[in-house]
Amino acid sequence: MTRSYPTQLAFPFSHNRGPGARPFLKWAGGKGQLLDQIGRHLPAELREGRITKYAEPFIGGGAVFFSIANRFGVRERFISDMNEDLILAYRTIQQQVEALIDRLDGIQRQYYGLMPGGQKQFYYEVRETFNQGRGASAGNVWRRDASLHVARLIFLNRTCFNGLYRVNSRGDFNVPFGNYRKPRICDAPNLRSVSHSFQKAEIHFGDFTACKGFVDETTFVYLDPPYRPISRTASFNSYYKNPFDDAEQRRLAGFYHELGSAGARLMLSNSDPHNEDPQDMFFEELYSGFSIHRVVASRRINSNAAKRGPVTELLITNY
Repeated sequence: MTRSYPTQLAFPFSHNRGPGARPFLKWAGGKGQLLDQIGRHLPAELREGRITKYAEPFIGGGAVFFSIANRFGVRERFISDMNEDLILAYRTIQQQVEALIDRLDGIQRQYYGLMPGGQKQFYYEVRETFNQGRGASAGNVWRRDASLHVARLIFLNRTCFNGLYRVNSRGDFNVPFGNYRKPRICDAPNLRSVSHSFQKAEIHFGDFTACKGFVDETTFVYLDPPYRPISRTASFNSYYKNPFDDAEQRRLAGFYHELGSAGARLMLSNSDPHNEDPQDMFFEELYSGFSIHRVVASRRINSNAAKRGPVTELLITNY
């Protein structure tokens, strides 16, 4: 079934309307602007305290994770992702937050002390060093200089063009310099809040099936995979080395059915093909029998300014 709801909420869900941790990285496809609409569709069992576990494969920037951690009393938390740099960052904040803050503070002081031309040169030097060191974390996603590598990641995210994380086919970060004079590189209070939120969390490097052993009938699972492109030129997979194609979307749908059979409450986000082709029933067929809600988002990542603006996206729930 397909449902649409107005965007006004009786209870605000946005992370920026109250205390607590918030995303420390800007991430393509981040859910910050959709938090209130997502909040409207949360399962009643979560609000009533009957759900005590939360899982989020495809953690990305973590906007939904932090909002749920700030608002609800979920005792057990599970996150995972296939991006090595991202999982290394989350584990480092969980276990070595003060060392990371020290690294970031040093980088911020150095960057602020440079003239604009020097800042640009410094950015590209850090980017080259970051890319040279990426392979050491692949697979086990840990390293002795974790705090330095993650500090470079956060620095690049705060100073690159549009604050995006994007990699090429080799997995190298390739976003150009953003020319920001004094961005906030070291946000120590938020990093400590993020670390606190992760003390109850299992953090895994792996694909979406890694959460299977964690999920049961007391679990709410939010899945936010790389979006299916709504046109031939669109792509939402640039934060992974390997593409998340239609075969992967189908594999994810099968896993969604499996988790639902285990009694978990499920929500999944994806693009809405009807923005380009009202006859494209890809998700209606994959998730037949589940509730499909359309919500409004403003996506600004299209290189063609004429094609930026409001679009609908899908929230698919099993309740």
